[in-house]
Amino acid sequence: MADQLIRAKAADGGIRAVGVITTSLTEEARGRHKLSYVATAALGRTMSAGLLLVSSMKRPESRVNIRIKGDGPLGGLLVDAGLDGTVRGYVSNPAVELPPNAKGKLDVGGAIGDGYLYVVRDVGYGFPYSSTVELVSGEIGDDLTHYLATSEQTPSAMVLGVFVGAGGVQASGGVLLQVLPKAARDEKLVKTLESRVAALSGFTPLLRSGKTLHQILEELLGDMGLEIFPETQMVRFHCGCSFDRVLGALKMLGEAELQDMIEKDGGAEATCHFCNEVYKASSDELAELIGDLRSNSGS
Repeated sequence: MADQLIRAKAADGGIRAVGVITTSLTEEARGRHKLSYVATAALGRTMSAGLLLVSSMKRPESRVNIRIKGDGPLGGLLVDAGLDGTVRGYVSNPAVELPPNAKGKLDVGGAIGDGYLYVVRDVGYGFPYSSTVELVSGEIGDDLTHYLATSEQTPSAMVLGVFVGAGGVQASGGVLLQVLPKAARDEKLVKTLESRVAALSGFTPLLRSGKTLHQILEELLGDMGLEIFPETQMVRFHCGCSFDRVLGALKMLGEAELQDMIEKDGGAEATCHFCNEVYKASSDELAELIGDLRSNSGS
């Protein structure tokens, strides 16, 4: 099934639900960054989380950054997701691998360790809202649920999953359920939602069994007046880096540094952290930058 995101509501608008499939984009990230199994799971979960979080924002240019910094061998990771359905990200140590945890699953929590979760919401006005919480497990879904409850005071449940096989990513995605303010005082509703989420064996088993996002939400909320919105949003891995941007960054180094690169290296090479794309600038291209700097200085 193609990577996609759907939105829904239930309980007379008291519950907001979002589901996302990120299998292909997580596989693209795995290939671009040469990720280990556990690094693939960590980044895939966080990219799904970024798309789920940004889905409630309004302005088209809205974006969410999720940064996780732990003391485990993975080092940390950073994800950038947009309301337009694009997402990108990277991990500090992509080759790290660990044995399965006690449940026989990829040990994402052990790879991340103890540390902090940083979330930045940029609604496009130039004044991003940022929040920091301590990690509760390093498993990402638990940590984002904790963030939503403590920083945004919204009873929520986020279930994320990535299944990686010998041939690559076979299933990836997640679901976000939130009790909105007008229903948050309904303790019975909150407890019902909590029990249903707790009963889930995970998200990827549902995808691997052939269930669609519509069917998954129907199983969770079908008896609570579920209304799935008609629009299905396609999501994808996308990075806005370009050779022109690299040249702009190199130009900021100044004439002396550029001349040193020409003489010592015969050019310059830059790699984008987010997508691992490598850009190479020749000595002639660096010389053109020096010429531009001189022209601008003279004028």
